[in-house]
Amino acid sequence: MKLWEKGETTDELFERFTIGNDTVLDLELAYFDAIGTIAHVRMLEKISLLTDEEAKHLIDELEEIKKLAGEGKFAIEPGVEDCHSQIEIQLTRKLGETGKKVHTGRSRNDQVLTALKLFTKAQLVEVGLRMKKLFHLFQEKSEANKNTLMPGYTHMQVAMPSSFGLWFGAYAESLTDDLIQLKAAHQITDKSPLGSGAGYGSSFPLDREYSAEAMGFKDLNYNVIYAQMTRGKMEKAAANALSAIAATLAKFSMDVCLYAGQNYEFLKVDQSYTTGSSIMPHKHNPDGFELVRGKCNQLQALPYELTLILSNLPSGYHRDLQMLKEHFIPAFQTIKDCLDITFEMTKGLEVNSEIINENRYDLLFTVEEVNDLVLKGVAFRDAYLEVAEKIKNNEYEARRMVDHTHTGSIGNLSNREISKVFEREWVYFEESLNVT
Repeated sequence: MKLWEKGETTDELFERFTIGNDTVLDLELAYFDAIGTIAHVRMLEKISLLTDEEAKHLIDELEEIKKLAGEGKFAIEPGVEDCHSQIEIQLTRKLGETGKKVHTGRSRNDQVLTALKLFTKAQLVEVGLRMKKLFHLFQEKSEANKNTLMPGYTHMQVAMPSSFGLWFGAYAESLTDDLIQLKAAHQITDKSPLGSGAGYGSSFPLDREYSAEAMGFKDLNYNVIYAQMTRGKMEKAAANALSAIAATLAKFSMDVCLYAGQNYEFLKVDQSYTTGSSIMPHKHNPDGFELVRGKCNQLQALPYELTLILSNLPSGYHRDLQMLKEHFIPAFQTIKDCLDITFEMTKGLEVNSEIINENRYDLLFTVEEVNDLVLKGVAFRDAYLEVAEKIKNNEYEARRMVDHTHTGSIGNLSNREISKVFEREWVYFEESLNVT
C-alpha cells in the first residue's frame, strides 16, 4: 500500500526502483512519525475535525505503535511502501473509518519532513552527549600531561617544543567549535513544517502552532513553500555539523596512528584496541583509530553528496529528495560509533614522557635560544642569524628549557577558559534535553 495509491497497477520494477531502501531506513523514522501523527490528531480534535472519542482511539493506537517502534519491534510488511503507510494501515485495521481520517489536513510531504526533523533533532542531541564525554576526557588528559613535553612538527619536520597537554587540549577546543556547528544545525532543524501540506497549505483551519508545541518544536517554518524547501536544507545543515566533528576525529586518529608508530613512539595504544598481523608476529596495528579515520573521512563527503542531489532542483517537492535519506540517516550511527570508540581508545592512551630527551629533538629548542638572545637585547634578526650559524657549524647545544606563559601556550593551556565556552554552548542542549 502507498498513501498515494488510487487502485492502478504499478510496474514491479518501477515500484522497486522508486521505493529504494525506504522499508529499511524508515524503521528509524517510525517512532518519530508516531509522535508527529499524535500531535496532528490532537490538533484535528482541537479544530473539531475529529471527535474526542475518535482522537482518543487514534492516540491509544499510536502510543502503542510508538512503544513498539521505540523497542525496535515495529515492522513494515511486504508490499508496504514505508513506515508512514504501515502506520496508517495498522490504524485502519484496528479502527476502521476512524483510521482513514488520520491523514486529514496533511500531505505525505509534510508528514515525512516532520518525522525527519524529529529524528534529526533527537540524533543531534545524542551526538552532542557523546561529544561532551570526549571533550571532558581530552581536557582531563590535557591537565594530566600539561608538564610533559613532546616534539612539535611543521611540514612533517621537527619544529618547536609542544606538550601532550597542549596536544590533547587542542582537540578539546576543536570539539568546542564543532559543538557550535551542532547547535546551529539543531536550531535550523527545530522548526515544525507540519501543516504545510504539499507546500501550499490547506483550506482546513489548521492550528500549526498547537501541533508544533505538542511535538516539542521551538518554532515553525512559517511560509508553507519554504517549509518544503527545508527538505534538503535541514539535512545539509546537520551533515555539515557531522562533517566538522568527523574532521576533528579523523585528524586526531591520524595523529595517534603516526605518533604510536615506531618512528615516533610518542604514544602507546592499549593493545586491546589493536590487531595483529597474520605473518609479522611483532605487529600491534592501531586498526580502531584507522577505521575512525576512514569512516570520518567518508562522513566529510556527506555534505557534498547532498549538495549534488539538491543542486538543480527548483522549489517544491521532487522524488530526488528521497535519496537524501540513503546516507543521511546511517551517518548518525556512524558518527556516534566513532565518538564512542574514540572515547574508549583514548582513555587507554599512554604518553612517552621521555621522548623529548632524545638527541634527534635537540633542534626543537633553537627558537627558545633565539628568543633568549632577544630578551637580552639582541635584535631578532641578528639573534636568528647567530643561532643559525651555530647550527651550521655544529656548535649548537640544546638547553631543554621552555618558559611559555601567554594565553593558550604550553605553560598556560587555558583549559578553564575553553571549558567555559563549551559549557556556555552546552546550555542550549541541556534545554533541548528538558524539552524532549
